[in-house]
Amino acid sequence: MSEKSPFVVSADWLEQRLHEPGLSIVDGSWYLPAQGRDAKAEFEAAHISRAVFFDQDLVVDPDSDLPHALPAPLTFERFVNSMGISDDDTIVVYDGPGFFSAPRVWWMFRVMGAEKVYLLDGGFDRWRAEGRPVTDAPTKIAPTTFISNFDESRVASLADMRRIVETGETQIADARPAGRFTGAEPEPRPGVRSGHMPGARNVPTTTLSEGGSLLPLDRLRAQLESAGLDLDRPVVTSCGSGVTAAAITFALESLGHHDNRLYDGSWSEWGARNDTPVATGSE
Repeated sequence: MSEKSPFVVSADWLEQRLHEPGLSIVDGSWYLPAQGRDAKAEFEAAHISRAVFFDQDLVVDPDSDLPHALPAPLTFERFVNSMGISDDDTIVVYDGPGFFSAPRVWWMFRVMGAEKVYLLDGGFDRWRAEGRPVTDAPTKIAPTTFISNFDESRVASLADMRRIVETGETQIADARPAGRFTGAEPEPRPGVRSGHMPGARNVPTTTLSEGGSLLPLDRLRAQLESAGLDLDRPVVTSCGSGVTAAAITFALESLGHHDNRLYDGSWSEWGARNDTPVATGSE
């Protein structure tokens, strides 16, 4: 049997532990407008017992004009404390389809110092399809304390990306769909050019999973290598606004590749500027 990621838990595992203390369940669903789904409304209609909703449009840096900008540690603490999550909890994150937006929440908790953070294999859509228990009752929040230990080294800035593009010192993995990467399709955000950072490799998020599950590790490694990544070298991940870049980060970490960073501003920052180089085509 092919090996699975150490950061994934099964639905059976979670269902057996729903009432154990020290467990936090987080709905990290977020959708693009074209997907036609309302994450908050879906959560309020049905969610896993004890789950809290992590609003990725709300848990952001309030002083940034970029979408989904990572909040400062104290801001992050305030949000997750209001959700009743402690930094030493076992935290299980899920989204609807299984492997789309949940990795971003996983990454945020990890970069803020939480160590026991996992994704639910198959997500909520599979959980519900299998007839597992759901509820529409609001989760009771108990007072708790999340103390962050922010690892700034795991986040790449615009200045970092300028240097990386100029020197080629780090590989760039872009999670956007191929059409936006090549420039054949427009970006969904007004004023943002399509194309990619020179030297970047395209690793669409959809290529990393199958049926809501992350690919087995042998296939995952082959997929990343076929996209042109050398897993013995450092990687920085990027996407449209920093959400799906974390899917590549999750894949890398699952393979034991820890020399990686996430470009938090991603294409919303790079593509909106007039002083950053943009390449088109597949290379």
